[in-house]
Amino acid sequence: MIGSNLGSAGCALALALMVGLVAHEWTHAAVLRLTGIDYTVSYLPGRSDGLVALVTTHPWAAVFPQPSGDEPAWSLRIAALAPAVLAVPVFGLGLAGYVTTETPVVAAAAIGWLACALPSPQDFSVAFYADRLLERSRDPNTATTSRAD
Repeated sequence: MIGSNLGSAGCALALALMVGLVAHEWTHAAVLRLTGIDYTVSYLPGRSDGLVALVTTHPWAAVFPQPSGDEPAWSLRIAALAPAVLAVPVFGLGLAGYVTTETPVVAAAAIGWLACALPSPQDFSVAFYADRLLERSRDPNTATTSRAD
């Protein structure tokens, strides 16, 4: 019984991470769309190294904002920190008593989903330096590059 619970919990954790990573990027894209900032979404960017590299070395999805420079900085800050909203359903399930140690599969899925709800260091960088990003996008001589790859 313990072996099947462990295997099921591992699969639930992996599935929650896979879906959560894409949901993380979708939350960025949703806020950018709501605030009227152009963006592109790339799924599996830079993948050409095989199965191990597919899973470990590159992001599964990436959102690249393309601000014109006229947008308010708060819109980029909110978009950068938007994945934190993904934690709300897990905390709701926890408060309702559905996420417990007695249900290891649900607990593992909740842990995986919560891991994806954390904004990345790059997200925090955008949140803190959104005004600099907007200044660079106003300057036509500055080429914008992504640090996601």
